[in-house]
Amino acid sequence: MSTKNGTNQTRTSRDVESELIYLTKALKAPALRDAAARLAERARDEGWSHEEYLAACLQREVAARDSHGAEGRIRAARFPSRKSLEDFDFDHQRSVKREVIAHLGTLDFVVGKENVIFLGPPGTGKTHLATGLGIRARPATGSPSPPPLSGSPASPKPTKQAGSATS
Repeated sequence: MSTKNGTNQTRTSRDVESELIYLTKALKAPALRDAAARLAERARDEGWSHEEYLAACLQREVAARDSHGAEGRIRAARFPSRKSLEDFDFDHQRSVKREVIAHLGTLDFVVGKENVIFLGPPGTGKTHLATGLGIRARPATGSPSPPPLSGSPASPKPTKQAGSATS
């Protein structure tokens, strides 16, 4: 058992460890639980203040939640498969303009609350491109659900036709 200031007894490290496990479970903070001991050792070695240690612990938890949150939003969207814009084969589908897709990949249409529609015959990459845009947009929007369907009360106003992705 350790002592504090040589007179008052404090909890053993085992008691503190079990309390940290309980508290991090109650807070649903597994990254904090996993990082706390390593960060505490580093803090002691480097002479961190209590505030610096707390900030480091919280940064780990926030980073983990951001990472898992984006992954959860992608899963919640239930895309048919995991596709990215970078994986699209522009050499196989020459009618799709790389510049147009690169511009769509900036997600300016999301900020402008505009629609994107891919038209074309089967096998031209419409689903691949739509999925790639959706996967790219999920972390940016933070929304786990798709936008409302056309004709619903919350649907966006129609937009002007800016051009097409195919020639």
